[in-house]
Amino acid sequence: MKSNRDYHKSLPIRVLMSDEFTQWGMTIPGLANMYGCILIFWGLFSYFTQTPAEGADPSITAMIPAFMGLPLLMMGVLSKFNEANRHHYMHASMAVALIMFLAGASRMLTGFSEMSNLVLVSHMLLVLVGASFIFAGVKSFRHARLNRES
Repeated sequence: MKSNRDYHKSLPIRVLMSDEFTQWGMTIPGLANMYGCILIFWGLFSYFTQTPAEGADPSITAMIPAFMGLPLLMMGVLSKFNEANRHHYMHASMAVALIMFLAGASRMLTGFSEMSNLVLVSHMLLVLVGASFIFAGVKSFRHARLNRES
């Protein structure tokens, strides 16, 4: 009798599993590219649309989503060009996503009431992108392990 741990080794499951993992119709490097572009766009948008005090320069902190999106985008692009090191790039992108999630969540918990709408959306975006990317990444790592074992 097979143990519960070996459920994935049955023939129908192995036939249905492809070698490439997709989540929401995209590969993980594709998600990294998409999320990176979204964060970069939002960071630039929030930087140029903020309303600083009279005579003050715009705050560079509005670009934090772009600063988090750039390494995510770079890891996604590098993993497309260098398949041999794809797992290293995706592990690094998971670390970036974890930092995004933790930084965005901690800031929202400590200073939620004094945030402007622009700052609130930026932090919510960091939390949502970070959490969803980690979710998809963990599933892809599990998929890769199951493919190796079968």
